[in-house]
Amino acid sequence: MKRIFLFLATNLAIILVASVTLSLLGVDSVLAANGVDLDLRSLLIFAAVFGFGGSFVSLAMSKWIAKRSTGAQVIEQPSNQVEQWLLETVRRQAQQAGIGMPEVAIFPSPDPNAFATGMSKNKALVAVSTGLLNHMDKGEVEAVLGHEIAHVANGDMVTLALIQGVVNTFVIFLARVIGHTVDRVVFKNEQGHGIAYFVTSFIAEIVLGILASTIVAWFSRQREYRADAGGASLAGRDKMIAALERLKMNTPQPLPDQLAAFGIAGDMGGAFKKLFMSHPPLDERIEALRRAR
Repeated sequence: MKRIFLFLATNLAIILVASVTLSLLGVDSVLAANGVDLDLRSLLIFAAVFGFGGSFVSLAMSKWIAKRSTGAQVIEQPSNQVEQWLLETVRRQAQQAGIGMPEVAIFPSPDPNAFATGMSKNKALVAVSTGLLNHMDKGEVEAVLGHEIAHVANGDMVTLALIQGVVNTFVIFLARVIGHTVDRVVFKNEQGHGIAYFVTSFIAEIVLGILASTIVAWFSRQREYRADAGGASLAGRDKMIAALERLKMNTPQPLPDQLAAFGIAGDMGGAFKKLFMSHPPLDERIEALRRAR
């Protein structure tokens, strides 16, 4: 129920922001004044507003969504030595990485996992699961924290939102061009848009969206290698390798969809499924660290 509410809240916010923006830009139709041809300029604006709008509204709401979807509790005042150590470690790593002190939170989950999110390098959230604290020693937890701090320092949240916005824009734009072409050429509709336009656009958007997701997933996998290298720099390569080895023994369940790309671990899969994975296989990440000098 909570995830459904968050999904609806996010999408309502996207629709509201996009509708207001399109109104301010004077875009009320993707058809030219003659009612027959596509107005490509208006269509591109429409696609960009919804493509980037969805991506950046989600980014702006990411900390709020993360806290509510995982039940993460921000450590305001440490109540024990573990919480004190977490704050001190994150503070030290943030200073080393040259970013502002993130909020630090713990979320209830038996699986070892962690994530970072937020719209700004200096106003991020880093959260670890209770399972991570229970399954890993301090050196391994330190490496995981370094990995997440590296995500923040690298600006991965904003960069991924930009890439997602670009691919969203092209998917929306091309799907409607295809729908318009089928409506005019195949079904000979000469005024407005018929049902063929909407059905074809819908199908094309699904197909193009699947193809586009492989581009976003590829970039996400490259981020993980960089974050691993960053974690190794902040905590030590041996600790980073040990943390990934520990994850192999305790494969965590995936985080909620909005956070999956920002966790320490991801789904495993075969050659085809790998195209859609947000994280490289742990063995490949470990090998990359061992090869690094």
